[in-house]
Amino acid sequence: MNGEPPRTLPAVRLLLRVLVVDDNREAADTTAELLDIYGADTDVRYSGTDALSDIAELRPDACILDLTMPGMDGFELATRIRALGGRQPLLVALTALGDYNTLDKEVESGFDLHFTKPVDPAALVEELREHVNRMGCLI
Repeated sequence: MNGEPPRTLPAVRLLLRVLVVDDNREAADTTAELLDIYGADTDVRYSGTDALSDIAELRPDACILDLTMPGMDGFELATRIRALGGRQPLLVALTALGDYNTLDKEVESGFDLHFTKPVDPAALVEELREHVNRMGCLI
């Protein structure tokens, strides 16, 4: 991805609140900007601890989490989000890791989807669109 927005706005817009969590500020901000182009309402946090402390207030429909953050990593954050109960967001792992052990640990932690960095923007948006369709939040 070169950071340039599409030439035209997409025909379908995501009416989705997304929390992006990554200690790499550039990666987090770029992911959020991409989703903003498609109409998502995004928030960014640069640590698992900050994300967890704000999640009840933010009430995201989806969380895109890096797995290898210092302190609270994405696995622990996902587990803690699932333990909160109530309305649960779609949990998306976005990581450089892609081995079978990582994928197994993602399932155990409660992740719904996995994407390997660098992410294919079209694939990420399409998966979020499918989630939006299931939720009935697509215009």
